[in-house]
Amino acid sequence: MEDDIFPNGIKLKKGTKVIYAIYSMGRMENIWGKDCLEFNPERWLTKDGHFMSESAYKFTAFNGGPRLCLGKDFAYYQMKYVAASIIFRYHVKVFENHPIVPKLSLTLYMKHGLKVNLHRRCDEEIHKYLKVS
Repeated sequence: MEDDIFPNGIKLKKGTKVIYAIYSMGRMENIWGKDCLEFNPERWLTKDGHFMSESAYKFTAFNGGPRLCLGKDFAYYQMKYVAASIIFRYHVKVFENHPIVPKLSLTLYMKHGLKVNLHRRCDEEIHKYLKVS
C-alpha cells in the first residue's frame, strides 16, 4: 500500500511482492545455528527441560503476525496429548542408525517413518505415576 522499510534496513517500494521460503528458513545456519540440518528436538528445550517457544517470525510453520494459523494452539495441544499418552503407557526406543530424511510434501513428514520399539510399562509403573494405591 505504501513504501516501507524492513527492520534490517531493506527498503521496499509500494507494490513490491515479498515471499519467504519456509522450508529454507527452517534450515538456515544464521537462524538456527551450526546444527541447523541435524534432527535435534532438544533445540526446543531450555537447560532445565522446559519447552521453549520461538517467535512466529523465526519458526514460521504456523505463519506469523495477523495471519497466524488459527489451529496452532490445537495442533500443539494434540501433539502434547498424543506424546504424553504414548510415553505414559510405553518405554519408547528409537532404532539405532535409522535414517532421518524428510519427505517433501504439503506437510513435511519423515520419508522412512520413525521406527521405534515400544515396551508396555507395567501396571506398577503406571500406578506410581497416577499415585494410585
